[in-house]
Amino acid sequence: MQLKLIAAAIAIAFAATAQAQTSPAPSGERTTKQSQAPKRDTSERKAKDQEEERIEQAAKADKERCNAMKGNAKDICMAEAKGKEKVAKAELDAKNDASPRNQRKVAEAKLAAEYDVAKERCDDQKGDAKDQCQKAAKDKRDQARRQVREQYAQKPERPAATGATAKQERKTGDK
Repeated sequence: MQLKLIAAAIAIAFAATAQAQTSPAPSGERTTKQSQAPKRDTSERKAKDQEEERIEQAAKADKERCNAMKGNAKDICMAEAKGKEKVAKAELDAKNDASPRNQRKVAEAKLAAEYDVAKERCDDQKGDAKDQCQKAAKDKRDQARRQVREQYAQKPERPAATGATAKQERKTGDK
């Protein structure tokens, strides 16, 4: 009796497998979706690649313009060019995917670019003035960084699930 049950279970398993292998897939839907998705992704990718290429060409031109300069002016110019390129790339990513994470990256790229330029500008000074300038630039960067973190760390308020919870929050002032 048990042997017959085991044999029947195996036969059903093989039959189900064979049926799954021979059943035709809906031909129209699957191939259409697969053929449309790569084309759209490809065109979006090409547009993004072209924009990245434009950003890199502009950065290259900015850096070549800096090569004509000398001393600290050249360093400041290079810092500005590099910062501009990083910000432009971050903005491109944010344009293609406007997530809070990418928006934060744009803000952070701007802060980093401003700080790098400010540090280079401080190199024109000597002694205590240079130290004070660098300290001021660092303090400004740290304060702005804290503001960015706070801005993007805030989570949107959600409505309370029940009336009792909302009433309790109003009484205590918690959110």
